[in-house]
Amino acid sequence: MNRIKASLLFLLCMLAVDASAVDYKLWYDKPATVWTEALPLGNGRLGAMVFGTPGMEQIQLNEETIWAGRPNSNANPDALKYIPKVRELVFAGKYLEAQTLATEKVMAKTNSGMPYQTFGDLRISFPGHTRYTHYYRELSLDSAQTVVRYQVDGVNYKRETITSFTDQVVMVRLTADVPGKITCTSILTTPHQDAVIASDGNTVTLSGVSSWHEGLKGKVEFQGRLTAKIEGGKMSCKDGVLAIEGANEAVLYVSIATNFNNYNDITGNQVERAKAYLDKALKHTYIEDRKAHVAFFKKYMDRVSFNLGENQYKDVTTDVRIERFKETNDAHLVATYFKFGRYLLICSSQPGGQPANLQGIWNDKLFPSWDSKYTCNINLEMNYWPAEVTNLTELNKPLFQLTKEVSETGKETAKTMYGAKGWVLHHNTDIWRVTGAIDKAPSGMWPSGGAWLCRHLWEHYLYTGDLEFLRSVYSILKGAGHFFDEIMVKEPVHGWLVVCPSNSPENTHAGSNGDATTAAGCTMDNQLIFDLWTSIISTAKLLNTDEELVAHLKERLKEMPPMQVGRWGQLQEWMFDWDDPNDIHRHMSHLYGMFPSNQISPYRTPKLFDAARTSLIHRGDPSTGWSMGWKVCLWARLLDGDHAYKLITDQLSLVRNEKKKGGTYPNLFDAHPPFQIDGNFGCTAGIAEMLMQSYDGFIYLLPALPSLWKEGEIKGLVARGGFEMDMSWKDGEISRLVIKSRIGGNCRLRSLAKLSGKGLKRAKGVNPNQLYAVPEVTQPLVNGKAKLNKIVLKDTYLYDLVTEAGKEYILMGK
Repeated sequence: MNRIKASLLFLLCMLAVDASAVDYKLWYDKPATVWTEALPLGNGRLGAMVFGTPGMEQIQLNEETIWAGRPNSNANPDALKYIPKVRELVFAGKYLEAQTLATEKVMAKTNSGMPYQTFGDLRISFPGHTRYTHYYRELSLDSAQTVVRYQVDGVNYKRETITSFTDQVVMVRLTADVPGKITCTSILTTPHQDAVIASDGNTVTLSGVSSWHEGLKGKVEFQGRLTAKIEGGKMSCKDGVLAIEGANEAVLYVSIATNFNNYNDITGNQVERAKAYLDKALKHTYIEDRKAHVAFFKKYMDRVSFNLGENQYKDVTTDVRIERFKETNDAHLVATYFKFGRYLLICSSQPGGQPANLQGIWNDKLFPSWDSKYTCNINLEMNYWPAEVTNLTELNKPLFQLTKEVSETGKETAKTMYGAKGWVLHHNTDIWRVTGAIDKAPSGMWPSGGAWLCRHLWEHYLYTGDLEFLRSVYSILKGAGHFFDEIMVKEPVHGWLVVCPSNSPENTHAGSNGDATTAAGCTMDNQLIFDLWTSIISTAKLLNTDEELVAHLKERLKEMPPMQVGRWGQLQEWMFDWDDPNDIHRHMSHLYGMFPSNQISPYRTPKLFDAARTSLIHRGDPSTGWSMGWKVCLWARLLDGDHAYKLITDQLSLVRNEKKKGGTYPNLFDAHPPFQIDGNFGCTAGIAEMLMQSYDGFIYLLPALPSLWKEGEIKGLVARGGFEMDMSWKDGEISRLVIKSRIGGNCRLRSLAKLSGKGLKRAKGVNPNQLYAVPEVTQPLVNGKAKLNKIVLKDTYLYDLVTEAGKEYILMGK
């Protein structure tokens, strides 16, 4: 009897665990018919898209280092001669001529970067399973696995798929509730030319090499290996086909490896690596492997939890929930979308690997849109906006490694193209870390990618206080700063120090009658260089070095253009008042100063704050997916939670096959369209900004809470200064706040509601915590015709709490 009670108790506990484990998931009642309905899995290195078709399973596969081409540099030596001529044309107002000359003489002549490429597919054929009923498919965001269930002739079948973090292989477990029912054949396929498929004992092998592209021969050699472990039944492997007959259970294993070591070394042995991954995975049972995989995943995922109330539509499939979102205001879907964003970053950016590219690690093509590279004029940076604030700081490491590597390749490019010291990155790079100006001048004549990447290095310091990290990257910061110090020139109208030629990313201007983007002194460039030089000055002071450089950069900052408010009250995008109030361009580059930077504030720079708001209103709401993700962040910084929520509503607009509609695909991937992962990450960061901000000298609690989210809880968000925050709220006001201080220091809080707690005092003066220092921004120039609105801010309470490292503090709302 006691044994029965114990068994029942265990069963109830397991059911309770399962109920919570599947609470955050994507689920569907039919197989995927297109790639944007398939479910993504990843372990940082390997990506898998699971379609879940009963009769013929398709799992599309990626390995993060399969790229076309080989080590190379694409800097154009002709640029050294022609950039001064392009500059002369810009200063003469001949913008289209300047742009045309830049396209012809400055852009890369060898290649415009290499594409990220698919490995191919695992296909598993199940005879007779086209007669399926009772179909169910899910992606668990709590365990990083997909599950497919269905019934054939009264037998219940189940497929579980993981991309193991700990074993670095793809595993597919096949089970049925009747013994001897697992019969299938499995193959590996690929679109790569001249791939060789063979059998090696009980293993299928697929060996290939990446593609030629733009005259550059592909030299990334790769191999995939497929085998299985079975219980009961028979297994055979011949002619590249793995056959299983009458098994009780089977686990398929796929390993993939390449010869890639780093951006200038491809001398690895892909065969040995693929074998090693497979051998390691086969040493353990699937249950052991899965347990280790889930534990690894949860150490990241479980740092943050987000609850907006009951899952009211749990019986509705995910795609239908997206489709109905504007009517239902499905709060649980928003929380799921937030969790999915963190899930994607965990799965696509692991320490020691490559950064998440334009599609993370998921790509089913040899030549995807925009090559699925690293677009550095917004998209790569947006991928990492959630990393610090949503408690995934280690996942920045691949981005920091890329930054280090382009600072190396960019030195030669700076010398070759500009005759300058330091290093440069234009608007795009790839796995080979090319840094030349690519594509055509309307997008490619933009030398400020390095400045933006450097901002991420500085932000990491602000979140962690890690001075040794800052010391380790100081030469990277200084090299980027040195480049701009050498190439910037005085423009002839105002005598300001500007970058020329450049552009406000991809947007044409009225100075050219809308025909060209090429310009001088663009607002975004000014903001980026302000941040870069300011961070160098601050770092040099912290490290007690380079006094002369500090003094020099301080003087140079005085020579740069201030931000300007144009004739219709907008923040000017360019040096001249060219902004069109009807312009709804997807890029909002001049608003970088408001987000992700901290140059524009409602408290410190109200004129700029109002002008930025005017600009954003005129840009409109619906746009490409990533643009709407950025707008969520911007409206959060504007302290308008309902407008930020409206952008989430626009983001969660279902896209199936529409060609020009931004939103969300059935599998929650962001639709540019086509798929770009940055929109997922941008919106995730935006939701965090709605709930907490820490850029303006204090931590603002619930600064942009939508009126619909009257009650909720979020745990684990991280503020600058190393403060981990758990917040609960009721009726739109903080009810309980737990602060975990990682490194100590003053914690300044701004709250719309009164707070109480031990050690809490009303704030006075400047925040003594150096990690909360705010920049001194030059007063804007305001056009005499501009009508500025008075900024009306809600009444708030400002508190200080002196904290000690490692201690926890509990505050209550009154």
